[in-house]
Amino acid sequence: MTISLDGYVTGPQDSLDTPMGIGGFRLFNWLDRRNDPGPSGQVYAEALATRAVISGRRTYEHADRWQGDHHGGVPIFVLTHNVPDDPPPGSVRYVTDVHTCAAQARAAAGEGDVMVHGAGAAQALLRAGQLDELELHVVPVLLGQGRRLFDNLPAEHIELDAVRRLTTPQVEDLAQHVTHMRYRIRRP
Repeated sequence: MTISLDGYVTGPQDSLDTPMGIGGFRLFNWLDRRNDPGPSGQVYAEALATRAVISGRRTYEHADRWQGDHHGGVPIFVLTHNVPDDPPPGSVRYVTDVHTCAAQARAAAGEGDVMVHGAGAAQALLRAGQLDELELHVVPVLLGQGRRLFDNLPAEHIELDAVRRLTTPQVEDLAQHVTHMRYRIRRP
């Protein structure tokens, strides 16, 4: 998940017409370097190597349903409260239970990793004890408003172990600067 330094994954007023909200696309300038050698290229290649995707319904809709294919035809599991009447495109499946969604995505991924998109889906998986790691791409910008990644978590501590931290080397365009951090979630 790409986030601003103040914890937002979109700017304010995100909608189908402005999926990243006002100013939210600033969070993805680091992807301009996704095909370069170095930290951003490494992290992007790892993301494309995932074998399944879990997405929240809002993120899925705001991403124009990825036209049914997030990357390489991997299965996409959309965590939703209500299954729409229209059939999903491509390899998409709608799932209403967080535990079922995680189990289906893990089974589809086999030995591979599952990528999660969306603040709501990430929070639901975290609350249900179904999230193993957090990969955060922290962009040095303060959006001030928007949709926060960790807004609706219970008032309990969730301990994390740092797995790695990769920072983009000095880049000409400071808008492409990002720090990639991975944390493993501790289980009691």
